[in-house]
Amino acid sequence: MTLALTLALSLTVTPVVAQQQAADLQFPSEISEFGLFTSPHMAIYKPKGAGPFPALVLLHQCGGLGAGNWRNESMLEWARQAVTRGYVAMLVDSLGPRGVDTVCLGAKGGVTFARGARDALQAAEHLQKFDFVDARRIALAGYSWGAMVGVFGNSTQRSSSLLPNVRFAATVSFYPGCFRVGPANSSYEIVAPDIDRPLLVMMGELDNETPAEECIAKLGKVKEGGAPIEWHVYPKTTHCWDCRNLDGRSKVDFRGNTIVYRYSKEVTDDSAQRMFGFLDRIMGSRPPVQPSQ
Repeated sequence: MTLALTLALSLTVTPVVAQQQAADLQFPSEISEFGLFTSPHMAIYKPKGAGPFPALVLLHQCGGLGAGNWRNESMLEWARQAVTRGYVAMLVDSLGPRGVDTVCLGAKGGVTFARGARDALQAAEHLQKFDFVDARRIALAGYSWGAMVGVFGNSTQRSSSLLPNVRFAATVSFYPGCFRVGPANSSYEIVAPDIDRPLLVMMGELDNETPAEECIAKLGKVKEGGAPIEWHVYPKTTHCWDCRNLDGRSKVDFRGNTIVYRYSKEVTDDSAQRMFGFLDRIMGSRPPVQPSQ
């Protein structure tokens, strides 16, 4: 790392990490099971058998795992898919336990991007305690807000400042935003120049909430410096393409854009294949197994 890059990071990383943050989460110690009426909540799911299995930490969009009568069924489905493919899956809820309903319009209740990154790293640290988890093969999959957390935290200096000696073997980010965050006098980039772990980013061509071109421009510069980054853009695809129970839902985002979500089974299936193909390539493949009952 050059002296100029080191100085630049020391000026940008420390204030971001030092922002006032919510208290640490309490992670589950028991294994949960999938059932007909399972609702998305913070939980650990595992395949049948003793393992050790690779593990996948799953971090939600800006609305969390559920609020009011709405339940984030897409995150629960990703956990099911991970277990079926031979991964331990840990659903993390950065909002609900802290009484935060949403961070769609910005940080709330101390839930910042740095707090989310620390949550994810602490979840990985928690998973390392279980004998059925291969501590060397723990990855992160983030969605929208969680995807931004994944890109934000895939940085040597940020991760070491947030939780030393814990890193993800790989990160997959679904439709992240790659813009600057915060007021002008203390803003920071989601994309750090020292990304050093394998990162797969998947985006939608018609996503006007977190536009793909912003990410491609910034990730491209970091990739040119040698960072292990790859991406894929789905044509004619919107934000949150995997969110079946948000299909057709519209809203106005924090930048004033009118957003309409369109669920796509085809893209969801393809993005699953790309994610698990990427993770298997990085961490070693596992034969499909059945969830523990």
